[in-house]
Amino acid sequence: MKWKILPFDRLTRTELYAIMRLRAAVFIVEQNCVYQDIDNQDQNAYHLIGKAKDENICAYARIIPTKQGYVSIGRVAVYAKERNNGYGKTLMQKAIKFCKKKFKGIQIKISAQKHLEIFYSSLGFEYKGEDYLEDNIPHCAMYYKRR
Repeated sequence: MKWKILPFDRLTRTELYAIMRLRAAVFIVEQNCVYQDIDNQDQNAYHLIGKAKDENICAYARIIPTKQGYVSIGRVAVYAKERNNGYGKTLMQKAIKFCKKKFKGIQIKISAQKHLEIFYSSLGFEYKGEDYLEDNIPHCAMYYKRR
């Protein structure tokens, strides 16, 4: 797997198309959730992409510095056929490392799907008691514990 992180204006059209295709496959089709994925946040984000040996993007996360004073890691996705290979864990580790280096001292927050709380806890995120529905899917706010 090859990994890279790019701001929006450095993505190629092919990469952007592949990212949107992956996000639609996971969040809209697989999770049967109709929502507005294109939310005008991509232009302000860093895009972490994992490319397989065939150069196809199969893992992705979006990193956004927010006006609320934290960095958000979101849109975390791995194609279903590529899961259970450790890509999700590696993806998040790379996103955390990037945030710690690029945004020194700034809190990292995720909006985790509730069923993935244990996974994110294993990566150093803490649940802070904020449960909510996002697009009719149970979520919780989690914050990275700086080590």
